[in-house]
Amino acid sequence: MWEGRQPVGPGSVAGWRRWITPSAVDDFVGGGKNFWSLYSLECLEGKNNAATMRLNQNTMLLGKKVVLVPYTSEHVPRYHEWMKSEELQRLTASEPLTLEQEYAMQRSWREDADKCTFVVLDAEKWQAQPGATEESCMVGDVNLFLTDLEDPTLGEIEVMIAEPSCRGKGLGTEAVLAMLSYGVTTLGLTKFEAKIGQGNEPSIRMFQKLHFEQVAASSVFQEVTLRLTVSESEHRWLLEQTSHVEEKPYRDGSAEPC
Repeated sequence: MWEGRQPVGPGSVAGWRRWITPSAVDDFVGGGKNFWSLYSLECLEGKNNAATMRLNQNTMLLGKKVVLVPYTSEHVPRYHEWMKSEELQRLTASEPLTLEQEYAMQRSWREDADKCTFVVLDAEKWQAQPGATEESCMVGDVNLFLTDLEDPTLGEIEVMIAEPSCRGKGLGTEAVLAMLSYGVTTLGLTKFEAKIGQGNEPSIRMFQKLHFEQVAASSVFQEVTLRLTVSESEHRWLLEQTSHVEEKPYRDGSAEPC
């Protein structure tokens, strides 16, 4: 099952790779300007809590199937290889970047004020192989975005399981649950949206199992929007589903399997 990032429209912050071309990266990053910082300043100026989206740079979330770690320069080569895939390029509506451009983007994402990104590691592989690098255990990523300038409690969530052999095993589900819990408890979010291609029934079903409900459909972008409002009862359910997830301190290259 593909539990992946979906192509979304230009008005959506969550389509973070959409419309990003090699020339755009060179113009903004290579030209001494931080693309995402510039975007954040334009879109989120005056939002005092926007900086909270960078809190995860020292955070690791340890689950049963996945380990979520901040996106660092160590992860760039593997990520770069993933994005050479025509399938992923099609699903993310993106163009391939050079390795140098991917490193430049990673540096800018670290300072981004409107996005929270975790790289998803295979927990079984990570814990079973002492000394294994995070890069060798990478399977995808999960992201949260501030999408409504009038409502800082709303976040758009997306997940990508890039490794074909790791799809359909529940890694995407646990990654989403851990990110939802983190969004509520740490970032103060109370509403979440997911934009998914209309033909991606497995991902739609996955989010519906996580209590998301469809609220809109776009014939232009061929996608549906699902939403979860975290009521008191939903919060209790979410805490129950993620009671096994441990939050631990993370430093670049210093996190070790338990």
